[in-house]
This record gives sequence, structure tokens and C-alpha cells, in this order.
Amino acid sequence: MSFVEHNASVVAAGSKPIDKDWWRGAVIYQIYPRSFQDGNGDGIGDLSGIIHRLEYIAELGADAIWLSPFFRSPMRDFGYDVSDYRDVDPMFGTLGDFDALMHRAHELGLKVLIDLVLSHTSNDHPWFKESRSSRDNAKADWYVWADPKPDGSPPNNWLSIFGGSAWQWDGERMQYYLHNFLSAQPDLNFHCTEVQDELLDVARYWLARGVNGFRLDTVNFYFHDKQLRDNPPLDPEARNDNTAPSVNPYNFQDHLYDKTQPENLDFLRRLRAVMEEYPAITSVGEIGESQRGMQVQAEYTASDDLLHMAYDFDFLSTAFPSGSRIKTVLERFDRIVTEGWACWAFSNHDVVRHASRWNLNEEARKLYAAILMSMKGTVCLYQGEELGLTEAYVAYEDLQDPYGKQFWPKFKGRDGCRTPMPWGRRQTNGGFSDARPWLPIAVEHLERAVSVQEVHEDSVLHFYRDFIAFRRTCPALAKGTLKVTRADDEALVLIREHEGERVLCAFNLTQAEQQITLPEGNWTHDDGAPFTAQHDGNTVTLPPYQAFYANAGGE
Repeated sequence: MSFVEHNASVVAAGSKPIDKDWWRGAVIYQIYPRSFQDGNGDGIGDLSGIIHRLEYIAELGADAIWLSPFFRSPMRDFGYDVSDYRDVDPMFGTLGDFDALMHRAHELGLKVLIDLVLSHTSNDHPWFKESRSSRDNAKADWYVWADPKPDGSPPNNWLSIFGGSAWQWDGERMQYYLHNFLSAQPDLNFHCTEVQDELLDVARYWLARGVNGFRLDTVNFYFHDKQLRDNPPLDPEARNDNTAPSVNPYNFQDHLYDKTQPENLDFLRRLRAVMEEYPAITSVGEIGESQRGMQVQAEYTASDDLLHMAYDFDFLSTAFPSGSRIKTVLERFDRIVTEGWACWAFSNHDVVRHASRWNLNEEARKLYAAILMSMKGTVCLYQGEELGLTEAYVAYEDLQDPYGKQFWPKFKGRDGCRTPMPWGRRQTNGGFSDARPWLPIAVEHLERAVSVQEVHEDSVLHFYRDFIAFRRTCPALAKGTLKVTRADDEALVLIREHEGERVLCAFNLTQAEQQITLPEGNWTHDDGAPFTAQHDGNTVTLPPYQAFYANAGGE
């Protein structure tokens, strides 16, 4: 029996009914394969290594894993430049390894989401090689080609997120091609129906191998303005670093025409229809849109024929999440994204780890983990976050990220959040690999290795496990409505409610003891939460960076 047939038989014979809404309120653990576990001793993480660490993720309590790209690629952007969508890069293993990973994950009760990079390919992809060969070949319009202006300059003023013009001259075809990222990442032309059809077949290919959904990279970049109109300048006061670092002139434009085009919605409907051919599939779209991120979220998740979830960068930015900011973001989401479901993350493979970005001490790292998992929405945790890892310093001579090399030293790139997982403090390279790792292990991370935290019950790792386990006992924390009753620099108080269950969550955001007056109601302390608090009537005394969880009793 093939893997696909086995997977289908498991679904058909399963004793539990299929929960199509499993993703709503789930905890998704993001794996960056290069840096999770090396299984073959070459210094680079791979699928075999991931298989051997899946029990660790299951014990953490996650519902699903999200795998960053493992497709065949020249690795100029570390897998986000795909040269073959239907194969595993030999660096990571084989399709057999992927099938084995799927099988083991499902055995452990873990769903698997894969990172689909549809907006662009590698310039090594056979499609691009054919497209650039002439102006009249079968794939001539599969990429975005345009003639130069009369003076030979690019067709318009669009900029690349990785710096400079978004247009690259090609002497073979004597035209410019569009690249929103590296020049080695040409953008596909979604105005071409054949391109859409081929990418939908790619999605079917992985769904047939048993994946449970997709994280869709740069989901709002698929279409460009057919007229190639210039982007207008952006008022300096409106600039922010949500999509690109402040040192990048990309932030100087209002990106009205190079992305987030209305035609995108029809393609997302086509993609959702493909997903609906399979049971219990989900999707989460990454929206890179600094000025209109939440409005785009609303559009992309407005009905059950579009994306299941989408996220922008509200909590992935440098802005500190004070109580008032959290309230602003959550209430703005409920006001704007009226039909959609949120997906929240504090860290991922593209941003400085939040422990460093927000300068959180040990107890604050635990508290903010609880806040993240108490907000209304699905949660994405990034590997090492559960260890409280800080951003690693990577010397320029060790730098791998082309983004960092372009804007060094004001922006050091993304390598600092991508260094290898520390598994054992006394093991070679932290237990990640016996060979020299592709990025150096941070010395300070060894003191936070899994082996160290396993034996200390007050560690960040134990806190994550305990809190996720507690969260499973409170459906309101995963799926309930949310009301903010207090939000300031000192405290945040939330009420979650689901099918008659009401849960109060009160957080002390300071280094000083706080007395918090509870909202009206008969609240009973839930001692299942991994926090300490003194409850006296409608007043709770919270030590620094502690929280109080309570259930509504009889009135």
C-alpha cells in the first residue's frame, strides 16, 4: 500500500469524525528545517532530523507543525527560491523521507502544514529558463516581462524588498523581469491562466501526499498591476518597519500597484476549491502590507471560499506590546476582520526573536507566552521560542542571509533568529550536528538547551508545556469570543467566552506587585494555570509578571 493510500484508509477508518475546524484556535509549531536537527552529519538540518524530534513537539502539546520550504532549490534565499515544486532538495532528504515524516507526525497526532512559495520561483527553475529564451516560447508570459523605457531604465519605480529596483535586465530576452525579492527570484505572472493552473496542480500534489494545509508565503504578492503604474511616494509619517526594516527605501513608497491587486481574490477562491477536495485542510496567508495589512486580512478571509486564516505583522514588529497596544490590535481586528479568524505570532524565521526585540526577562517571556495563547485566534510558535531563546549575534564573516549582507550593519538580516536549535548543553554543537553547523550555535543558547530546561520545573520549556496543557482544558481560550476589560502599561485583563464557559485572564505587565480589581462576576480561581496569585474577593494580588485565570461561577 502506498503512503497516499495508507493515509486515505486511515481517514476512512478513523474512529473520530473529521473536525474541519481543527485549525481554529490550534497551536502550530514552526520548524525551520535547516536549523532544527541534522540527521546525516553535514551540518544542515533535514527531514530525517525532524522525524527524530517530532515526539518533542508532540510532548510540547502542539496541534500541528509548519515546515518552512524543503523543495529543491539553489538556496540563494534558503528554500524560498524554488527550482522544483514537486521534489525535496537533496540537502533535506528525499520524497520518501517526507512521506515518513508525514506518517510519523500523524501517528503522534500532529497535523502538517507546508510552506508554499507561489509568488516567485528561482531563476534556475526550468519554467524561467524557457521563459527567458525568447518572446514567443510556450512559457514566454509565465513571468512578468516588460520593455525598458526609451532611455533604457526600468519600466517603473517599483522597489525590491531586498533592496534596489524590483526590475532586472535580461540580455538574452532584451527585457526586464520583475522580482519583488532577490533578482534570482523572478515573479510569476498570475495574469497567465496557465501559471495559475500549474500552481494549483502543485497544491494538489502535496495534498495527495497527505499534508493538512499550507502556509502561503507572501500571499498578497501574487498579482501585479497590468498597467505597471508607478507607486506613489508615502508620507514619511506613515512609514513603519512591519514589512521591511526602516533602513530599506522600500518603505518610502505606498505599494498600490506592485502587490495586493483585486485579481488575487479570484485565485484564492480557486485555491480554496482545490483544498476543499480534501478533508480538513487549512491555510494561513502571510500578508506583507504595512499600510493596509488588516484590511487585506479582512478581504482575504471574508468568506468560506477564501483563506481560512491570514496574518500581518502587528505583533512581529518592533512596537512593544503594552496592554494598550494589545487592546488596540485586538479590537481593531474584531472591528475590521469581521468574518475572518486571526493567526497570531510573536516570532518567526524573518524577524528578531521577540525575547530580544522587546527585551523581556525570564518571567516576562513566560507571561507573554500566556498572553499570546490567551488571545482570540490560532497561535504560531517558532522553534526555540519555547526555550526563551534570544536573538543570536552572527558575525559578518559567518553571515548567510543576503538580506543582511545588503543592509549590514544597520540591519543584520535574519540569521540571528535562524541559528540551530540547542538540544544538549554538553553535546557537540548543542546536539544539533556533529559537523560544523551552517550557522554557528550561540554560546548563550547552550545554557537554554532542552537538556538543561528538562530538569528544571520552573524553566520556560516546562511553562510552555504546562500552559498548552492548561489551555486544552479551557475551550474558551482556543475558540471563544474576547472582551478586553482593562489595558494599560501595568495590566491587561481579558474575558474569553465559549458555549457558556467564561474565562478571565488577568496579567501583571510590570516588575512590581499589582493589585487588580476584577470585573463584576463571581470568579473562581483556576489553579490549573501555571501562575501564582492571591485572590481576595474581587481583588487579585499579582506578583511581577504573573497572571490570574478564573472561571465564572454562579451568580
